[in-house]
Amino acid sequence: MVTLSLQDRERLDGRHGPAAALAMRVLVRCAGVMGAARLVDIESAHIDGCLYHGQTSLDFVERLVSGGGKVVVPTTLNVGSVDLIHPELFRGGDALRRDASRLMQAHLELGCESTFTCAPYQLKHRPRLGQQIAWAESNAIVFANSVLGARTNRYGDFIDLCAALTGRAPYCGLHLPENRLGQVLFRVDGFPSDPDGRDIWYAALGLWLGRHAGPLIPVIEGLPSDTGEDELKALGAAAASSGAIALFHAIGLTPEAPSLAQALGGQPPVRSMTVTAADLRAMRDSLNQAPAGATLAAVSVGTPHFSLAECARLEALLARQGAPLAVDFYVNTSRYILWEMEANGLAARLRQAGVEFVTDTCTYLTPIMRDTRGVVMTNSGKWAHYAPANIGVQVAYGSLGECVRSAQLGMVAFDGQ
Repeated sequence: MVTLSLQDRERLDGRHGPAAALAMRVLVRCAGVMGAARLVDIESAHIDGCLYHGQTSLDFVERLVSGGGKVVVPTTLNVGSVDLIHPELFRGGDALRRDASRLMQAHLELGCESTFTCAPYQLKHRPRLGQQIAWAESNAIVFANSVLGARTNRYGDFIDLCAALTGRAPYCGLHLPENRLGQVLFRVDGFPSDPDGRDIWYAALGLWLGRHAGPLIPVIEGLPSDTGEDELKALGAAAASSGAIALFHAIGLTPEAPSLAQALGGQPPVRSMTVTAADLRAMRDSLNQAPAGATLAAVSVGTPHFSLAECARLEALLARQGAPLAVDFYVNTSRYILWEMEANGLAARLRQAGVEFVTDTCTYLTPIMRDTRGVVMTNSGKWAHYAPANIGVQVAYGSLGECVRSAQLGMVAFDGQ
């Protein structure tokens, strides 16, 4: 039995309108299934359901709109199926364009912010340590929990929007401090230290963790002390793609893991594993479907969405290697990051170098790429994990530096080859 507050009951009884009543019914039923004794106030939400998956997703949101629904906490939106900033990039049918665009607009009518990014943590206002939130999108969830220390469960389509319309979420799982302690220890031995190529290894480590942690919360020991947010982003996104990880602790790097003892809550780990450089190479090789020298159709980076720092690093690599791009080079990023780059001139310089920006969506989700018949290269573990099944491409998996050099050569090229 879920204990409800007076305002919960008022919403459930329809005193705040039909949409709020529907949202509360969904939340109460989910809370019961999840074993939550009560609901908790949240301070923000991130919604994954504006990506069009069929008529059902549109019907649900339209019902909330017609019922007078409005979000009651700051609510950001994940990617949709259409780049509203660059509609000319869309290569799908008219029906998909129409319904996908309508779904994105319907969320705006509920009061959600027009962010359309899988990386809401790159926005100016992001969750703080200990803040209760209800976020969907696997990489956003793991980043918020792990790197920011906010508290959210893995919320999926519909329940995330119900939380936004009520400002409440089931109080269970990772919302509770006692459930956030690390359980399985991964000792990283010999992590590659070359700053020009190590981005690929964070993603490889994330993929390895996702496959080996199971339902347990991983604690990582042995990462470089100068590991940055974008590298932790890559790690978490890959871990959440290959497994069900919603929270990891990196000793000395993430806010709930200043020490191994604190990350584990003073208890011994359930089990311990050593991750070697050979393990990381094997994981990288498992996603790499193309040999060096294979003809390249395109490069796609920015899954999750590229940050301002990553775009600046891309510019530096393009300048260092000098040659023009021989294939399409797509950078998936948010409209807010793009607007910052428009203001400081970086966007114009990257476009001049041949880069094409994609906002509001992602190239592994929606028909945008001009050529998917050959090999597409990426430095994203998430993109490499999902793209073959989603859009039918053969993936070459390399660092950002390798992606740039390959795009300039028009064929797959790995460091040292």
